[in-house]
Amino acid sequence: MQIKENRAKKIENRQEKRQISVWKGFVILLISTFCSFSSYAQCAMCRASLESEGNTMKAEAVNDGIVYLMVIPYVLVGIVGLVVYRMYTKKKTQ
Repeated sequence: MQIKENRAKKIENRQEKRQISVWKGFVILLISTFCSFSSYAQCAMCRASLESEGNTMKAEAVNDGIVYLMVIPYVLVGIVGLVVYRMYTKKKTQ
């Protein structure tokens, strides 16, 4: 009887620790999302053609577009990873 109670307490402790670690990960993700550094994502050919025109606004727009297109696959992979993780943990608890 006492062994079952100890197992139940251990399971509850693991679940609490897992919830805390999920929240920590979420906070780190939010901080890294909103506190990002600017990056220059042009290839050499795009940069050369845009600099020769002398239009810096157009070059910055191309940079922003490249970064935007680069982020989308990472977000999709993250969402798929989260779904798989939740399915795995749900299956494990049952």
